[in-house]
Amino acid sequence: MKTFISIVAVSFLSAAFMGSSFAGGVQEKQQQLQEKQQEVKEKQHELKEERQKESAERTEEANKSMQQVSRASKIIGAKVKNLNGENLGDIKDLVIDPERGQVVYGVVSFGGVLGMGNKLFAIPWDGLSWNPDKQYYILDLDKETLKKAPGFDKKHWPDTSNKWQRLREEINQFPFYHPKG
Repeated sequence: MKTFISIVAVSFLSAAFMGSSFAGGVQEKQQQLQEKQQEVKEKQHELKEERQKESAERTEEANKSMQQVSRASKIIGAKVKNLNGENLGDIKDLVIDPERGQVVYGVVSFGGVLGMGNKLFAIPWDGLSWNPDKQYYILDLDKETLKKAPGFDKKHWPDTSNKWQRLREEINQFPFYHPKG
């Protein structure tokens, strides 16, 4: 019987020790789980902040893009000057490629008095740059080049893209410009 009591006592103590050991293991696992949950919350917070930052950047980029567009009615009539600030005329019209939906040429009126005797030039849109501070377009040409160039008049507009391109090539205007295509 003493042996039996010893066995029972040892079994009881083993169970108690194992139970406390098991309970310690559970507590340790709970602590690890809580730490992992905290890490997940922190990572979610970081991702949320990153998404908000990316969203703000996309919004800012969209706003910049909207500032770079303009209505045709605001462009037509805008002054055109060269790099020296000399007046070269104004934009009379825009030529659009209907397949790509892009402005290809700005038609600049040069010379003449009160619209009489002026010449029109098909200026590649890439050849004009907007000066937002001064509110005019800049064309990197001098007045003499435009005075000597034949241009066209308001009654004889080129009616096809090939004629626009040929006109530009014939007078050797804008050798730096190569149409996209």
